[in-house]
Amino acid sequence: MNSNKLLLNGILVFSIISLSIAYFIQYALDHKPCNLCIIERFPYIAAIILISLTFILNKYEKMISSIILVFFIFGAIVSFYHFGIEQGFFSESLICELNNNNSLNKEELLNQLKKAEIISCKDVTFRFLGFSLATINTIISLILSGIMIKIIKNYGKN
Repeated sequence: MNSNKLLLNGILVFSIISLSIAYFIQYALDHKPCNLCIIERFPYIAAIILISLTFILNKYEKMISSIILVFFIFGAIVSFYHFGIEQGFFSESLICELNNNNSLNKEELLNQLKKAEIISCKDVTFRFLGFSLATINTIISLILSGIMIKIIKNYGKN
């Protein structure tokens, strides 16, 4: 197995573990994620799908790896923005306040808003080793972006 396949396998396994931990924290430990927390999962979901696709197709690896890199850069930016909101560097945006209500009926909307538990992006509900998950994800996304750059550069050497 070449080094790119090994690195991609590592990212695939890491992405599966990361999402499993996120869902465990959400459902087993009952820590509700804010909207940015949910958006920060997208790069891991994309990595799982695209890396699996790379192994199935056994072609277009460099192009798919480039797309995965873009997802992890996006993840780093969103995570850093989330970290900045938590630290008070940035104010919350409309994304943090979206409540995913699809009902247009005024009474139903008001009842749902009364019951809804809106999770603020600035409230840290879970910490690991004293760090918020947004902080940890910023660092991890930067590292994964670096690994993806290495993988893309390796394709030119093969």
